[in-house]
Amino acid sequence: MEVTWWGHATCTVEDSGVRVLTDPLFVPRLGHLRRRRGALPPPEAAAADVVLVSHLHADHLHLPSLARLAPGTRLVVPLGAVRAVPGLRRLTGLRITEVAAGDEVKTGPVAVRAVPAAHDGRRLPVGPRRSPALGYVIAGAARTYFAGDTGLYDGMAAAVGAVDVALLPVGGWGPFLGHGHLDAGRAARAVAELAPAAAVPVHYGTYWPIGLDAVRPHEFHAPGGEFARLAARRAPEVAVHLLGHGESVRPGAGR
Repeated sequence: MEVTWWGHATCTVEDSGVRVLTDPLFVPRLGHLRRRRGALPPPEAAAADVVLVSHLHADHLHLPSLARLAPGTRLVVPLGAVRAVPGLRRLTGLRITEVAAGDEVKTGPVAVRAVPAAHDGRRLPVGPRRSPALGYVIAGAARTYFAGDTGLYDGMAAAVGAVDVALLPVGGWGPFLGHGHLDAGRAARAVAELAPAAAVPVHYGTYWPIGLDAVRPHEFHAPGGEFARLAARRAPEVAVHLLGHGESVRPGAGR
């Protein structure tokens, strides 16, 4: 299997001939956020057999990016997403499946299982309709955990189960991370609990608020390396792969 990081929470996991794309975001700017590192993903980044959306925030469920998917692509979204985000109904060429934690979707030899995430999954601005934030375990030749956005929570390792590779968010798009997020330190704690063979830090060093270039810039650049340093201390048996935007890795798997 192979993991490619396109930036932010957007990854391609290729396993057993199936391409799985996570939280696609293919734009240079989103509201007050500007892409500050890495070229935009090439057109082939949108090629996927199944696309996973972890929650409804616009930097994870981005309608213009989803519109680039080929007709017939299966799109997996949290339960209630179509009601909360009416624009999903206009993506008529996609096969949309809503899931809750514990649900499983199969694509060829690969099974995708939704798992809980500790994060506010509502579409913002705040409205009366809620959808859960989710992570996903992609099971083919390897078991790959895509965490989406999440904080640490009790029973996380049991909910996720045994995995070979963990794609963990270690930063964000601003200088402060509140409840429901992993920073580098909390992600290192998570990787120690999950005990995968390999981990890839994501969700950092891509988008940053316009006008904040000089405000605590280390918060933008540093989380990946800081996660690698802290993970080496807490979970030295886990191989951490620091990827640049558009880079791929074939981590060892199959425990």
